[in-house]
Amino acid sequence: MKDKTKKLVIFQSKQIRRTWHNDEWYFSLVDVIGALTDSANPTDYLKKIRKRDDSLKEYLGTNCPQIEMLTETGKKRKTLSGNTKDVFRLIQSIPSKKAEPFKRWLAEVGKERLDEIENPELAQERMKSLYEQKGYPKDWIDKRLRGMAIRQNLTDEWLERGIESQKDYAILTAEISKATFGMTPAEYKKYKNLSDKSKVNLRDNMTDLELIFTMLGEKVTTEISKTEKPKTMPANKKAAKRGGTVAGKARRDTERELGRSVVSTDNFLDGNTKKKLKK
Repeated sequence: MKDKTKKLVIFQSKQIRRTWHNDEWYFSLVDVIGALTDSANPTDYLKKIRKRDDSLKEYLGTNCPQIEMLTETGKKRKTLSGNTKDVFRLIQSIPSKKAEPFKRWLAEVGKERLDEIENPELAQERMKSLYEQKGYPKDWIDKRLRGMAIRQNLTDEWLERGIESQKDYAILTAEISKATFGMTPAEYKKYKNLSDKSKVNLRDNMTDLELIFTMLGEKVTTEISKTEKPKTMPANKKAAKRGGTVAGKARRDTERELGRSVVSTDNFLDGNTKKKLKK
């Protein structure tokens, strides 16, 4: 149960699917009902309790997303899912002797995340494990994790400067990327033959050098912002462009020395992944 790479957890011999979403575990609500009741059709059971409990229906419709999970046949299907708080709300509407032991079990599963908040190294180890299972080499993983920390510092700095919306974050990130690589993230994904509409992470498909220059652009932008404390979106855009420009110049200098482009079409979805990511 402590292994955060596991997609299934077991409560009293009943399997409950879960997936990592928005930095926390989300559980299949149908599976939760299957674990708490003797219903032969948990899906129908969920429909019935939503009909008879208007507040539950409104709560689930507002708070619980449809997330892809594997079915018993190995196919991905969207299923109504909820985090620990949502599952507790669902339990309130289910008369079951298993409710209390299930709450204790769920609290133990959720404790994994609390442990990580208290000790960030646990979260880092989890991320390392996930990337290793996907086949990424260790030196690439180290850079990727460092890049995550630098990115977090940058978004924290933007928040200090009054930047709050994801749309504004995307605009500023695009400024850095354009100045660093000559492409926005959307254009970069297309260059690597990654669907812009998919949830595939561009940075998970970057080579070592691409990650390094991404980090440089974001780190320099952070330092410029801390020094100058821009107060408007246009001022933040200028800082982002300047940070990316520093990284872009370093990239071009590197390319002259290497005699090849740093910007690569290689991505993790390609076949010969490890060789490509080690370039």
